[in-house]
Amino acid sequence: MTDVPLSDRIEPAPAAEPSLHRVMGPWLLLLFIVGDILGTGIYALTGQVAKQVGGVVWLPFVIAFIVALVTAFSYLELVTKYPKAAGAALYTHKAFGIHFITFIVAFAVMCSGITSASTASRAFAANMSSAFGLNFSSAGITLIGLAFMAVVAAVNFRGVGESVKANVALTCVELTGLLIIIFIGLWAIGAGEGDVSRVMQFREGGDGGIVWPVIAATTLAFFAMVGFEDSVNMAEECKDPTRHFPKVLLAGLGITGTIYVLVSISAITLVAPEQLGEGETPLLQVVQKGAPNFPIWIFGFITMFAVANSALINMLMASRLVYGMSREHVLPPALGRVHKKRRTPYVAIGFTTLLAFALITFVGEVPALGGTTALLLLCVFTVVNVAVLVLRRDPVDHRHFRTPTILPVLGAIFCAFLTGPWTGRDFVQYRVAGVLLGVGVLLWFVTVLVNRSAGVKPADLDLRTLGGGGPVN
Repeated sequence: MTDVPLSDRIEPAPAAEPSLHRVMGPWLLLLFIVGDILGTGIYALTGQVAKQVGGVVWLPFVIAFIVALVTAFSYLELVTKYPKAAGAALYTHKAFGIHFITFIVAFAVMCSGITSASTASRAFAANMSSAFGLNFSSAGITLIGLAFMAVVAAVNFRGVGESVKANVALTCVELTGLLIIIFIGLWAIGAGEGDVSRVMQFREGGDGGIVWPVIAATTLAFFAMVGFEDSVNMAEECKDPTRHFPKVLLAGLGITGTIYVLVSISAITLVAPEQLGEGETPLLQVVQKGAPNFPIWIFGFITMFAVANSALINMLMASRLVYGMSREHVLPPALGRVHKKRRTPYVAIGFTTLLAFALITFVGEVPALGGTTALLLLCVFTVVNVAVLVLRRDPVDHRHFRTPTILPVLGAIFCAFLTGPWTGRDFVQYRVAGVLLGVGVLLWFVTVLVNRSAGVKPADLDLRTLGGGGPVN
């Protein structure tokens, strides 16, 4: 597989091919961004963050928000400069022009979708167990997670039509659950219940003092901030992306960051950090403690709905990415087969589902799966921040957002720093990410050999099929 020189070959579709319908105004775009960020991360990992840092559980979310915000500025420059639906793969290919690097970035995004969906499946099972008093064992939660993922695969195979209206409804449900937590916390504080002083207390007895536990918790909290990068794939469907994207994306990050801080403060005020860190349903504990008369099954249902949709969207994204890479001759052609009746990529769906089954069975725990998602995305974000600087030498003939040069520099440094073992990141996350990417590299070389033996030359990458979106939180 030869490297492809950077050129102008990556252009919009020919004039004869219809373009995407520009239907999204600023308010619908804002709801899309907020809905993408909200989800599994805050519902499932708040307790694990508290377990590492103590009462200042809000602090890692603030730091994760800052890192995401700096990287968002890089995405803003790139999406207004190249307003096409391909995301990180497009920016990587334009910056470096090498098929293999583009493939690795796209495959890492695909893997992050699978790890995110696996996190959601585990959270779904845990919330079902707690909310409905079923008291599943760890093995039972794993089995429910596998069954849930099988249902997701079946829905994926049948075909799912998504719309902006459906996303709006989902966002309202997810937001409702978090607002319930905030209101319960505020009510309890106003009634003199709970312990507000906890919000400034660090965990005692840590080996790394204050700084390193916070950094370690930030690598986990970052999972709650992913999703904003997925909005760049809606660029071709926005009415005026150059004008609307900067304000709307920053507003969406600001809204979700504020919600996360308020949820964290409410949670730690009502539940001690050592208790909040037990199990995989931290926010259910908050509802039980702050509003014991509130029907816990209602909140459990909201949580299950939120994480279930995250899993479905992520598996849809992952299977379509595998399908797209197969069609571009960078993965084996069998993965690009489409079912004759359903018109869905059934082999790609099966492949990504098997990977998810393996993660749920052999990794299992929510922190490891969520942390792996954050690790993969931080690597992608590092490349995107560097791509901004490289692409400064590629002028375009229209006005676009230009971020201060210092921000992509800081973004690359911050994201690269948070991927390192010095952060206290569990080694299992590197192992899982390495195995997943290793599978991709192996498939890449198998495809190279198959292509060469068949005399097939890979066409120029069609990044609208290869780019895909990031994981939905």
